[in-house]
Amino acid sequence: MAADPADDHSVTALATRAHVSPRHLSRMFRQELGSSPSKYVEGVRIDAAIRLLHAGQSVTACAQQVGIGSPETLRRMFLARVGVSPRAYQQRFRRTTRDSAPMMDDEDATEP
Repeated sequence: MAADPADDHSVTALATRAHVSPRHLSRMFRQELGSSPSKYVEGVRIDAAIRLLHAGQSVTACAQQVGIGSPETLRRMFLARVGVSPRAYQQRFRRTTRDSAPMMDDEDATEP
């Protein structure tokens, strides 16, 4: 799933790949991971979106690349899991990165 979060990871598709019934797959997920298959896939997709946001991708591009579909759906899922919107998360990350990097203006670059 992590290798291609945008792929079809519906319960039916996952069950077919695992050669079990969708009901049995759901039981196995609950037993082993304490989560439903759909919640697990959602987490994988949010994690992938976080990596893309760190890389500077737009919210719209992230939603498309991780298979969430729309920026609004990504925003709702992100808020529920992370507690802030994807845009706010990205802005905080960028601000932290810039604040921790040494500041150098053009005059500093030319001095010996």
